[in-house]
Parts: sequence; C-alpha cells; structure tokens
Amino acid sequence: MKIGTTKERFLQAILLAERIVGKKESLPVLSCILIEANKELIIRATNLEAGVEIRVPAEIHETGIVAVSAHVLSQTIRAVSAEKIDLHLDESNLLIESRGTKTLIKAVPHNEFPTLSSKGSKGISVSRALLMNGIQSVVYAASPSMIRPELGSVYISVNASSMVTAATDSFRLAEKIISGTTMKGEQELLVPLKHALELVHVLEYIDSEMVEIDLSDSEMTVSGTGTKLGQVRYISRVVDGQFPNYKEIIPKNFTTEATVLKNDFAEMLRKARVFSGNDQHVGLHLYPKRKIFSATAQSSDVGEMSDSIDAAISGDDLDINFHIGYLGDCLTSVASDSIVLGFSGTGRAVVIRGVSDASFTYLVMPLNR
Repeated sequence: MKIGTTKERFLQAILLAERIVGKKESLPVLSCILIEANKELIIRATNLEAGVEIRVPAEIHETGIVAVSAHVLSQTIRAVSAEKIDLHLDESNLLIESRGTKTLIKAVPHNEFPTLSSKGSKGISVSRALLMNGIQSVVYAASPSMIRPELGSVYISVNASSMVTAATDSFRLAEKIISGTTMKGEQELLVPLKHALELVHVLEYIDSEMVEIDLSDSEMTVSGTGTKLGQVRYISRVVDGQFPNYKEIIPKNFTTEATVLKNDFAEMLRKARVFSGNDQHVGLHLYPKRKIFSATAQSSDVGEMSDSIDAAISGDDLDINFHIGYLGDCLTSVASDSIVLGFSGTGRAVVIRGVSDASFTYLVMPLNR
C-alpha cells in the first residue's frame, strides 16, 4: 500500500471514524480503524451497532489494507506539522511519512474486521439540513435509558411527501414534520438515541444539499458527500419495537390558551430556574380575566420568586406545575418568535406550538404537588 493525501482531509476522516470505534476488549479490532487503498482511499470504523465509511480524496500508488489503533493513529496525525502525508505498509504495519519524519504503527489482523453492510432496498432522498433539524428538534425528549428501547430512540416515519421525527420519555413528547422527501410507500423505524446523536455529528461533515437514506429491516444507512472528505456513509442498527401511538394523547381542545413571545417565556423560565430548587419545579398561573400570565418558584435554600409577562390569554383560570427543564427544552426547536401554550385543565398536559410553525409540536405532562 502506498498513499499520498493531505493531513487535513485524512485527519478529519480519522476523527470522525474514531467516534464510532468500539470499546470491547474481547474484540481488539473494534478499537481500530480500517484503512483500505483500492481505487480510492476508504476509512472504516464500527462498534457492531453503528459504523461509518469515509472515502477520502487521495493519490493511490499501490493498493493495500491495514487496521490500526484509532487512538494511536489520530494522535499521530494530529502531531504532524506538514500539509501532506504518505502512508505505506512496512511488514504489514503502517508507516506514516511526512517531511522527514517517520512513524510506525503496529497493525492488527485486518481479516477480523467486521464487514459493513451494503445499502438497503428502500431509498429516501431528503435535505441534509432538514434531516438534521428534524432530529435535533426532538432528540432531547428521548429517554436516556434503553430499559424500554422504544422510548430510548428517535422515531422516524417516512411517506411519499414528508418525514416525521418524534421522541418521548413518557413525561414529554416532541414531534417535527419535515416536508420534501421522495419515497414510494411508507416506512417507520426507531433509531437508538446515541446513534441519532452520532448521525447529527456525521451530517455536519457532509455538505451536499441532499442525503440518501437506505432502509432494511434491521439497519439504516445515511450517505452524502463532503467537499473535503468525499462520500460519507453512516450505518446504524434500528430498534425492533413499536413506538407509542402518541397521536391519541395530544389534546384536540383546550380550556385555557396563552400566546406569548418565545424570548419572554424563556427569560421567565431562566429567572425561575434559580429558585426552583433540586426538584426543578415551576408553577404557571393564568388568569384570563385579569390578563395575568405568571410563573412562581421557591426553594427553602434560595428563596422564592414571581414573574409576569405580557400574554394574550383566553379560557379558564389555571394554576399548574411543571418540571422547568421540560418546559424550556423545546424553545430552540420552535422557529417562530411567538408560541401558543394550550392547556386542557388541571392535571393535564400542556401543548406548545409556534404561532407560525405548524411543523413542530411539544407536549409536557404536569407535576402533582
């Protein structure tokens, strides 16, 4: 194997692949990056649950393949000061040369490296930016635990014209509708939370306007092209489970509604958080006839606060408590400047939507205290 490439391109590919490598001591090859020189330079990494393949622009003088420690390789390339590097095989080990310096990295038998799956049969074309936005708009609502895998995942539903992303931990629910997909038929899948977060990171390395999503019964593959890296392909396993039928729990009618500026509401929550104590509780108080929308919080250690903001309120008077973090998490996902909070009464969930953003819906269950 003999390869010539730039440090910047190679290092970006290595850093991206290093995030995916496995940590299982029983399979040392999983902590390695596979470097293959054929018609092009290909970098691969996997932890058996997810994998990445990156095609890096390079000059291929001799073909070959080698697997080396991801950590050792990334630290080595970081330390290179020259713009260009050359990769060779020296008795099956990897020799890196750059402007008078040589580094030899011991290789691991590459025939033990798992094969990354090929594309699935159901292809979807979607905007890279919209896919990122769809995942980021809901991912925080997924459960960090995989005790119930369907709650520890991001739900993705695709039909001929749109994609829906959703997540819930049973205390709150976030849904984002993305228009502009192309697919025949319908498909639903559950992507584990950690893989959904990793996919967002991978998409940041891709700058093509559109990405391709290929689906199979057990995996999802997302691929696109980067200016510096060439083609990037991310493979993730999907959860075999059923996402809750959340449409049924979203209230259709509200007894109290309030329209407020998003920034005013965020600032009110920020003030309340200081006094919300360890339980992070905040009380919302709506009195339509008196045109009052206020929040209260109290802590035996810090003190107490009350703050009111301007709001257009209708319906019944209401006093209700929420987890302050659950209320605030959704605000960056709302595209409009104003939000509508719809309440169905004491002990029932609040639904938050943007005044001019019908694509996003957020639901939070109240606290009893």
